[in-house]
Amino acid sequence: MKAIVCTKYGPPEVLELREVAKPEPRANEVLIKIHATTVHIGDTKIRGFKPGMGPVKDLFIKPIMRVVLGFTGPRKSILGVELAGEIEVVGKGVSLFKKGDRVFAATEMRFGAYAEYICLPETGILSIMPANMTYEQAAPVPNGGMTALDVLRKAKIQSGQKVLIYGASGSVGTFAVQLAKNFGAEVTGVCSATNLEMVKMLGADKVIDYTASDFTANGETYDVIFDAVGKLSNARVKQSLKKTGRYFNVLADTTLKLNVADLVYLKELIEAGKLKSIIDRRYRLEEMVEAHRYVDTRRKKGNVVINI
Repeated sequence: MKAIVCTKYGPPEVLELREVAKPEPRANEVLIKIHATTVHIGDTKIRGFKPGMGPVKDLFIKPIMRVVLGFTGPRKSILGVELAGEIEVVGKGVSLFKKGDRVFAATEMRFGAYAEYICLPETGILSIMPANMTYEQAAPVPNGGMTALDVLRKAKIQSGQKVLIYGASGSVGTFAVQLAKNFGAEVTGVCSATNLEMVKMLGADKVIDYTASDFTANGETYDVIFDAVGKLSNARVKQSLKKTGRYFNVLADTTLKLNVADLVYLKELIEAGKLKSIIDRRYRLEEMVEAHRYVDTRRKKGNVVINI
């Protein structure tokens, strides 16, 4: 099968299209023919070995990354953490899925979605995909959607509360705006001028162009501030929080262990017409280097999808 292999840490050019062995499912696994995956900032950080937590924190995090991921390059060289596809083979004893099921999934630390096929356990973060979505629309949900849901659930948003989403036009941010509205919040989205209308379309009550206005200096206070791109600090947002307000950062407050029930919950929201994916650009598997170059610009809106 075809797969994109990360040969070592470095620029997008370290990604190579190769022929690798097609996996075979074990007793508790399903073999999925992948139709779509994504490239997000997390993928580029692993490929480029750039944690992006700040100069000081990165000094401490990089040694840990080498131990966990690999010293000179990713130990699991086929990257990619979310996908949508069709089950081609079910392993002996699998009861939750059958051949032909259209599914979407998060691979977690297994990675492996930059390929034509992948084997995943039936009890993993795997679900029948929404009936009203295409493969490319479904692929971004298991990472961006679940990350947004995970953080906002920690916030315990109450109806009528004021919530600010910083980085509202990114993968996590676009899902966060919609989810916060579903929780009944009054949502303010912060993004660049070119994305203001898109964020309004997603349901934001107010939008702020961060290039023209500093939300921390406008006198407004919020019950929840969610930094969906990991660029703010506690000190900077403190004055913009109400006395009982809480600040969440996507880099610090995301749970590593995902829950398949959350993926099913998002599926139900999507099928009810309450949540959708925003797709910025589409690439073929063979264009993975170009896709990574684009995501490296930090200018993407919503999601970058790879059609396989």
